[in-house]
Amino acid sequence: MARALSPRLRAGLVALGPLAFLLLVLVAPALRLLQEAWLGSDQGLSALWAPWQDAYLRWRMAWSFLQAAITCLLALALGLPISWVLARFAFAGRALVLHALMLPFVVPTLVAAMGVLALLGPQGLLTRLGGPDLQGTPWLLLYGNLFFNLCVVVRAGTDALAQVSATRLAAARSLGATPWRAFWRIEWPAVAPWLMSALCLVFLYCFAGFGLALVLGGQAYATAEVEIYTLVAHELQLGQAGVLSLWMMALTLLAALAYAAIERNLATPARADRLPRRTPHGIWQWLAVAAALLALAVVCAAPLLAIAWKALGAALPALDASQGPGPGGGDANAGWRVLLEEDTLLALWNTLRFSVSAVLLATVLGLAHALAARRSLLLRTLVFLPFVVSPVMVAFGLLLLYPAWAGNAGLLVAAYALVAYPFVAKSLASALDSMPARYHDAARSLGASPWRTFWRVTLPLLRPALRRGMAFAAATAVGEFAVTLFLSRPEWATLTTLIYQRLGRPGAANLDAAMLLACVLMCMALAAFALIEPSDPHEEPHA
Repeated sequence: MARALSPRLRAGLVALGPLAFLLLVLVAPALRLLQEAWLGSDQGLSALWAPWQDAYLRWRMAWSFLQAAITCLLALALGLPISWVLARFAFAGRALVLHALMLPFVVPTLVAAMGVLALLGPQGLLTRLGGPDLQGTPWLLLYGNLFFNLCVVVRAGTDALAQVSATRLAAARSLGATPWRAFWRIEWPAVAPWLMSALCLVFLYCFAGFGLALVLGGQAYATAEVEIYTLVAHELQLGQAGVLSLWMMALTLLAALAYAAIERNLATPARADRLPRRTPHGIWQWLAVAAALLALAVVCAAPLLAIAWKALGAALPALDASQGPGPGGGDANAGWRVLLEEDTLLALWNTLRFSVSAVLLATVLGLAHALAARRSLLLRTLVFLPFVVSPVMVAFGLLLLYPAWAGNAGLLVAAYALVAYPFVAKSLASALDSMPARYHDAARSLGASPWRTFWRVTLPLLRPALRRGMAFAAATAVGEFAVTLFLSRPEWATLTTLIYQRLGRPGAANLDAAMLLACVLMCMALAAFALIEPSDPHEEPHA
């Protein structure tokens, strides 16, 4: 039966599952909320232009675009030289840097926001040392965006520079080209598409981001996503929120289309004449290595270290209290005691069970979507729909469309899987693009059926990419915040919602508890990533 089916028909059958999932969990709820917005508006078609006629909403939209664009420029300016250093030089600790490079991206957005506050907020480490208090300025959000996304550009640049032809570069140098001219004429054309692809992804994350903007943006620099949440959750203005969401969908869809189109053209086989890395020689090359490592430490490592330092400091009152009454003790909610509270243990269990269920579902959906989208630009683009549609819009659309399922945990797991499975699909799609067709042809010529070819040839070659995609999906599910904030019931509280509740309560004890919980959440996300991802972050499938 399988032999009688054409490849196009098989791809269509495989795509039915992911497409049905997107239709039921994303498209239909979004349309339902837009319908509610349309019915709740008495202005007809003119309501579509309301965000651009309102100065306040126009500023929110403009700032959303501006902060994403500025982040892209900063990430390119820092990421390109760092990528070049990591790709061209071999030095002690390079493997560790590559392993740690993705830690900020794996860390949940709420933890990233907590790290920025622990470093640069009103009670931050640098603020206490005499640095400026950046609360209420746009720099907090921009730094948070850069912390979260610089690693995406660096990794893309490092991978791209590894594909540069050593023969062509040597020929350019032998013809008298300076290192700078050789870079612009040989290396930059090869790297530019990869960097543009990464920058499209960075723009998507920043433009449609919610957690960082909610915590770091404040009232003056909140993005349109935060405004949608405010309109729906606090003001019940579904009409206005729906129109704003529609414009956000349109703008992010353009970025998603650009990303899918660029990524499709990056499918090039690995070069055999890669340029070998060399040990730095001379003071200038060692200064370049030191500057790259310093930039990574300041942007990517400092917020994580600030969280760990604040969490350790929060534990000291509890340790003093265990020795008896004294000036440092007394608060039962301070220090490590918060980890043993019933609410914390319940939130930890909820986080684990929801995340595991979501990753399993996301893996099945991502594998099916990647296989079906191998030759379809439309399907490649559809995988980014979860990034295009506002999570607030999805959550309230689910509640409106499936009110009978509002008390079912399956709805929450489905929403988790929705935001996690694009990572699996994207990782597998890239691996399928780089897989030589001769492997598949050889198996078929030896009489293997399409199903047997998939199990014996395709899937083993995809295993590293599958594990990598599952690792990102697990880290995303563990730290999911936006959907949980709206769909979760009190008994379903996760670590992210518990941290947000602590931040909303006054008192230093609650802030210390939030830092401790953020540290636990960070460790959980890193553990999930380390347990699933291959030992080498740049591991490639072997024939």
